[in-house]
Amino acid sequence: MSHHYSPRRKVRVAGAPVCGCGHLEKLIYSRRELLGRLGGGIAGLAFADLLSRNGLAGTTLEAQFPKNPLAPKAPALAPRSKAVISIFCYGGVSQIDTWDPKPDLVKWQGETMQGVGEIRTIMGNPGGLMPSPWTFKKYGQSGMEVSELFPHMSQHVDDIALIRSMYGISPAHGPALFQMNTGSILAGHPSVGSWISYGLGSENENLPGFIVFTDHRGGPINGPPNWSNGYLPAAYQGTQLRDGATPIVDLQPPQARTPDQQQRWLRLLHELNEKHADVNPLDTELSARIYSYELAYRMQSHAPEAIDISKETDATKKLYGVGEEPTDYFGRQALMARRLVERGVRYVQIFSGGGNFEPSWDAHWDLKGNHGLHCAETDKPLAGLIKDLKSRGMFDDVLIVWHGEFGRLPISERMDGRDHNNRGFSVWLAGGGVKGGTVVGSTDQYGYAAAENPKSVYELHATILHILGLDFEKLTYRFNGRDMRLTDVHGKVIQEILA
Repeated sequence: MSHHYSPRRKVRVAGAPVCGCGHLEKLIYSRRELLGRLGGGIAGLAFADLLSRNGLAGTTLEAQFPKNPLAPKAPALAPRSKAVISIFCYGGVSQIDTWDPKPDLVKWQGETMQGVGEIRTIMGNPGGLMPSPWTFKKYGQSGMEVSELFPHMSQHVDDIALIRSMYGISPAHGPALFQMNTGSILAGHPSVGSWISYGLGSENENLPGFIVFTDHRGGPINGPPNWSNGYLPAAYQGTQLRDGATPIVDLQPPQARTPDQQQRWLRLLHELNEKHADVNPLDTELSARIYSYELAYRMQSHAPEAIDISKETDATKKLYGVGEEPTDYFGRQALMARRLVERGVRYVQIFSGGGNFEPSWDAHWDLKGNHGLHCAETDKPLAGLIKDLKSRGMFDDVLIVWHGEFGRLPISERMDGRDHNNRGFSVWLAGGGVKGGTVVGSTDQYGYAAAENPKSVYELHATILHILGLDFEKLTYRFNGRDMRLTDVHGKVIQEILA
């Protein structure tokens, strides 16, 4: 009797495991199913081998998900700088009164802007064109024009690259802060510092990779989401340093706990976490949490020293305006920022201005009093930071970025103030990778909107990443089925400012 092939004929796999009730588990397949499974398995092994040979697959889970999420990583490109100090002038700096002179506003004072369409205001009360109450002069070999509000920074124009044609999406503080900090006007996205920590790790295992200083008058609108890790693992969020005797909350253990008890407690916690991590190797949140406990313990010894400026020379403190008014507070923060990047911290952000209205740069009224105060607080410390970095041979290794979330309108509000303006404002960069003495773009004749060579916030972010050796198009993180990135689908590097 001849045998005919039957695709429905079943084959039982030898050595099939027995379930708890003593019966064989159902491991019975048709010949077609068995051949398909075997073939797929062999093909899968071959495919995995090809991926491994071409460097497209990690060889171990440890390689893909290292225990230390802040371990140093090699940059994709040749880095021009190693760290960033971001000076965030929260509230919105008036470009017309600081870095973007518009002398014709004097003859147009009180008139209405022509040919610009509908002017969007936030607080209402729009008035006529209002010239700057401050004068501008040319400085340095570049002849860059700077307001008298910055007598110290005006001496460093040949060290900075000034972008006068920056623009953003929103004229409201909340969304604009989110865009400048995270690339999106919506909450829940990782901040620039988090992306940099994710892309490069930290050069100091005893300090966070991303540290934030807030103003003693309060934090910015939105609060901690401005320096959040978003959908990145928690290890990449910013660590906030506050005003007062305990800048890092909950860093020190309870006073009743001895160092030996603390070590035993942390050892037990580590062992329990490691056991759980072995069973859940793909849980990056768990990995970040384990590392954060270990980092916090090391920070107890190293963080106080890193921000202790008492051992700095009197000459250095004077450079930053420490011990003087009104520069003392911001000067201390700028000096601590230098000490942190000196110790391998990748990204330090300082918020100048806090709370609402007058305590921030948000000059809806009394422009002279508001900007006069905040410029005086920051001008000398910023110039001191540049001088100090140069004297230590660090200027080429640190990128300084000065910005707000937007600018201000060239028309008056409440007679002596200015409303928000996202359509044209100024940003400057200095330090590693930057071509000093450069001016990029311009606003229109009023200083209202970016006109020549406009630059978006996406382009600013792409340039910051590029200077640090990160490819802004390839620095991605898989989230909700999509490869997310800081600049989303936008951006390009601002080549004009690169040295």
